[in-house]
Amino acid sequence: MSKKDFIKNLRLPIIQSPMFIVSNARLVIASSKAGIIGSFPTANCRTLEALDQEFTDINQALGSGKDGLPWAVNIIVSKMYARSNDDIDLILKHKPPIVITSLGNPKEVVQKVHEYGGLVYSDVINLYHSKKAISAGVDGLILVCNGAGGHTGDLSPFAFVSEVRNIFDGTIIVGGSISSGDSILAIQALGADLAYMGTRFIATQDAPVHDNVKQAIVNASELDTRLIMRSLTNTERVLNNPAVESLLAKEKALGDDLKFEDIVDEVAGVYPKVMIHGEPEAGAWSCGMVAGLISDVPTVQELIDTIMKEA
Repeated sequence: MSKKDFIKNLRLPIIQSPMFIVSNARLVIASSKAGIIGSFPTANCRTLEALDQEFTDINQALGSGKDGLPWAVNIIVSKMYARSNDDIDLILKHKPPIVITSLGNPKEVVQKVHEYGGLVYSDVINLYHSKKAISAGVDGLILVCNGAGGHTGDLSPFAFVSEVRNIFDGTIIVGGSISSGDSILAIQALGADLAYMGTRFIATQDAPVHDNVKQAIVNASELDTRLIMRSLTNTERVLNNPAVESLLAKEKALGDDLKFEDIVDEVAGVYPKVMIHGEPEAGAWSCGMVAGLISDVPTVQELIDTIMKEA
């Protein structure tokens, strides 16, 4: 796949971002068939067998090689993720057109994915990480800016995009509070190539989460989102609830001694209970600042049709 030429064939320059628990083969297929780029994280599949099947289902639905629709898979390349090498082996077997790396050095992934002609994008939250990813040879950078749900950043896209564009001629993707045609046009005016949209796709009929979660997003405003784990490197933006208030109190009590291991069960361990079984007060779950702009639960196709009219 050429580095940028495929973008002009999309209906809209959007990547439906890979969201923990939320993004699966069904959402990827719906997104790519609607004319954007669907994506999912390998970590959503609890076993390698399940991941192998997910890849198979997507390739069967979207096609592969030059005639296939573009889609992406996200992999954690940090040493903390024990299954990284096995996931990479499955990536090499199924050859997704785009691989998104998170939380680590993408150099090894770049080398292997480029061998079969795929593209590698790396998500970054500052200029330091951007330079490291550029030196590793990535094809694109996903600038995670202030307002993003889940793993979030502090920087404004107005500063971040311009600084990165000065040192990088590859594909620039921007994430953080993007949900409409207006916001897509805005990041294009800044010099970005693609928009990274997550929260808006949670509140769609194709997302595999409970209706209670979708309705909670529809009912929320930006004031209902909170930042957690601010003393750690992976700050998260989540929808506020009593469980989050308790988590924030725990973080405050531990202060600089806070470690992710202290709160992992409250952050990640409850996701299935919340997202699948619809208990939105059971723990922390990701939601961007854009929640206040979401007022309905359309299909992915209907959502893209609406954004097309706005853009």
